[in-house]
Amino acid sequence: MLYAFGTSGKFKKESLRKDTLITNLKRENNELKMERSRLQLDKNTLNKKVAELMQHNDALRKYQDIIDIKVECDYLLKKAERDSLRLREKAGQELSNAQLEARELRRNVKENTEKKTREIELLYENAVNEAKRIVDNAEARAESIGGDAYRSLREADQIADRIKAMKNVIEGYGNEYLVPTYTLLDELAEDFSHKEAGDNLKKLRQNNKLMIVSRQAGICDYMDESRRNTAIDFVIDAYNGKVDSILASVKKDNFGILKQKMDDAFQLVNFNGQAFRNARISEVYHSARVEELRWAVVAQELKWQEQEEQRQIREQIREEERARKEYEKAIKEAEKEEQTLKKLIERAESQVAKANEEQKILFQQKLEELQQKLSQAEEKNQRAISMAQQTRTGNVYIISNIGSFGEDVYKIGMTRRLEPLDRVRELGDASVPFEFDVHAMIYAEDAPALEKQLHKKFLKSQLNKINPRKEFFKLNIHDIRNYLDSMNISCKWTLAAEAKQYRETLKLEEDMKTNKQLEAEWEQYQEVTDPVTYDEVMSEE
Repeated sequence: MLYAFGTSGKFKKESLRKDTLITNLKRENNELKMERSRLQLDKNTLNKKVAELMQHNDALRKYQDIIDIKVECDYLLKKAERDSLRLREKAGQELSNAQLEARELRRNVKENTEKKTREIELLYENAVNEAKRIVDNAEARAESIGGDAYRSLREADQIADRIKAMKNVIEGYGNEYLVPTYTLLDELAEDFSHKEAGDNLKKLRQNNKLMIVSRQAGICDYMDESRRNTAIDFVIDAYNGKVDSILASVKKDNFGILKQKMDDAFQLVNFNGQAFRNARISEVYHSARVEELRWAVVAQELKWQEQEEQRQIREQIREEERARKEYEKAIKEAEKEEQTLKKLIERAESQVAKANEEQKILFQQKLEELQQKLSQAEEKNQRAISMAQQTRTGNVYIISNIGSFGEDVYKIGMTRRLEPLDRVRELGDASVPFEFDVHAMIYAEDAPALEKQLHKKFLKSQLNKINPRKEFFKLNIHDIRNYLDSMNISCKWTLAAEAKQYRETLKLEEDMKTNKQLEAEWEQYQEVTDPVTYDEVMSEE
């Protein structure tokens, strides 16, 4: 037994020694592996350096015939510096020559401009003098031939004009002198901007000042030059004071009235100037100032047109943004609806699989309904995506508002909204007393082109012939329908306007004339619907 115990202890010691040895061997093995990895890494690094050196050696191989590389490099560097210096000197010389030529050219242009300006001013002065001479000669000849009769006729015309001027000043200017602005714009090129009109107006004002300086704006019969000039300056100040006040009220649509005011000022100032040896404003100067008025009105009109175009562009951008948001919302809603329906279909299919024959029929019907709804949702989603991708698809609408605009007045417009009736409802907001009736809603691949074509076709029927962008036309609804039929465009029509609120309002007004109780009930209803507060009454007072 003691032998067995001793043998067992010996085995344990031997086992422990071997375990320790194995552990040491494993550690040494791991260290060797790490050393091997490090050596492999060093080897890779050395291989990489060898490759770089080989590559560098290949790059230097082309210089192997050069005995002294440093000398060659210095030579190339100095050569490059000499070439660079030569190019800089050449560029500097060319720049100096160009600057000299530019200065010479500017001087020549300035001299030519000043020369041309002097020539134009001289020609203008000569033309005015020649025109005055011709008029004076013609009047002198007419007076020599007609004698007292011609003088009496001329004085009678002047007196009639002065009486008319006094009458206008006293009674005011009505619609008699209104002139549509487009008659002025018809004389201008289509691409004429308000800035160019403003430049032309500045030139006219400069010429008018030149006429005053050159003593062509006024006339007087004083022989003494000092007294003559004083009298002329007096009537010019009086006339220009009136005219400048008139020009300060220039608008795009009041040319006719302001021109008549200027004509009246011309007559009245000349009449008052008779006390100073017939001191008067010349016809030429008055015509020049009327021309100044004309261009001022044109500039205002063109500026308004450009602002209106910008407003239309901004409105179109807002409309496009609303349409885009509607499309995005519709796409999201359709996708959400699709997902919901797909889940319901999966659930229904699962129920069909588990149901008995009687239940299967009910579940199958429900499944078919869900599949049909899914198909509609997918179609709606595709339509929204398609309209979002196409920038010109939309709907052209034909609407009316009898209560606001009367019978046979139609608005022809366009919208890219996914729900076009939203646009119609917006048009019938608080700015008009009644809502619009829809007569036709036409889907088009190129809605702006169709809208423009309809506007062009019914151009003469525009309700507002000054501002065609209002899109209202006075014509018969059948004319619009027949034209669209001739284009093979089919849509659903509602020819008779419902005008529900308008017709109900007319009937209510008629009934209240004979039914005081109904009138009282209506007033009470209005008070309940929109009560007037004490603060509102006080604010009105």
